[in-house]
Amino acid sequence: MFHMYCVILFQLLSLTGATESGIVGGKVARPHSRPYMASLQLRGKHLCGGMLIREDFVLTAAHCKQNEPLTVVLGAHDISKEEKSQQKIRVAKYHPHPEFTDKQYDYDIMLLELKNNATLTRSVKTIKLPKKSGKVPANIKCVAAGWGQTAETPSSNVLKDATEVMQFSFECKHKWAEYFNPQNMICTTFDKKNGGVCQGDSGGPLICNTGLQGLTAYTLGADCSDPKYPHVFTKVSTFLPWIKKVMK
Repeated sequence: MFHMYCVILFQLLSLTGATESGIVGGKVARPHSRPYMASLQLRGKHLCGGMLIREDFVLTAAHCKQNEPLTVVLGAHDISKEEKSQQKIRVAKYHPHPEFTDKQYDYDIMLLELKNNATLTRSVKTIKLPKKSGKVPANIKCVAAGWGQTAETPSSNVLKDATEVMQFSFECKHKWAEYFNPQNMICTTFDKKNGGVCQGDSGGPLICNTGLQGLTAYTLGADCSDPKYPHVFTKVSTFLPWIKKVMK
């Protein structure tokens, strides 16, 4: 059983760079209603999501790091167009969490230090970090956001939202076994109708009670819309001391 999980999870992480992935189902977000959203791009193609947390820092998932330089696109709604609201900024420095490795799924968080500060506008704003590490109650509705082409919508390059419901940690532990660390991760349930995150959404936000709680980390690689397997997110509040230290 664990061997199967390992294969499935490796498949997911090895596919995170796929451009034909994104929110499955869900709905198109109101343009620029999430002005903190960042599209991380490699050679002009969307790779991962992220969030602007200060004019010079974007928060994302560590497994989004590549061997080639990434460009951060801010202020976008449709990433297939050159919108006037967009700002494209190169990454100056990558700060993956020192305990993250490609061999496991824990500590999947990274800060991107931008070459120059973003200009804050109506379409480009920062998102507040959670205040402190606390439990996120189960059964509350949360929203995940991301870009990407999906099997159902091959031409969608617009930002999409999907509602997911916070799950009890013990349920996630039961499903994902040693891959789920309740100290550093939270997870959600969802249904096929409302959809949810998929590979190209890695590093994007999970917003609960209007506050940032999670970063999209991993799903079932074979089928991210299989409701039997909760979606897993890095728990942002756990990493507040590390984030503050890096951004000094």
